[in-house]
Amino acid sequence: MRVSRREFLKASGLTAGGLLLPTRFAAAAEAARFPLHKAIGEGHTICPYCSVGCGLLIATDESGHISNSEGDPDHIINRGGLDPKSVAVRQMSISDLRLQKVKYRAAGSDKWEEKPWDWAITEIAKRVKATRDATFEEKDANGVTVNRTQAIAWLGGAANNNEDCYVASKLTRALGLVYVEHQARI
Repeated sequence: MRVSRREFLKASGLTAGGLLLPTRFAAAAEAARFPLHKAIGEGHTICPYCSVGCGLLIATDESGHISNSEGDPDHIINRGGLDPKSVAVRQMSISDLRLQKVKYRAAGSDKWEEKPWDWAITEIAKRVKATRDATFEEKDANGVTVNRTQAIAWLGGAANNNEDCYVASKLTRALGLVYVEHQARI
């Protein structure tokens, strides 16, 4: 008996479908009994401690608190291995020693005061603007337009991701900063 190519493909498809169909229903029934979605969310991040930039898998519970941290086996730098400080990321997030409020010490004072976050952000913005306005150069000594300030610098760290670096770059260039560096380059 001669079978055309089209008939062969039809018969192969029907045979394969007939063999796989029962397994699909069995897998769906199994998934209904054991759901894959957990109440714990897991995300990728970078260790904040040193300039190496090891990858971490952080598991958080419903309230957003870290319930587990482990090395990311797919990360190109550490391949799942961690140093003792990286392992302690969870402890850092729940430590009583971690500052939760803004501490400010006025010039010449010997004591720290607690300040609200709104005050701190406004104060930082005022100081950046005052420094920029006082040191901004529109033209250099040769009359070339430069629009810069050399009194403020920006230093990024290994824990910054691409989005952080992009926003920082846009902000610093908009302010006219000349000295923009990253920890990995120093």
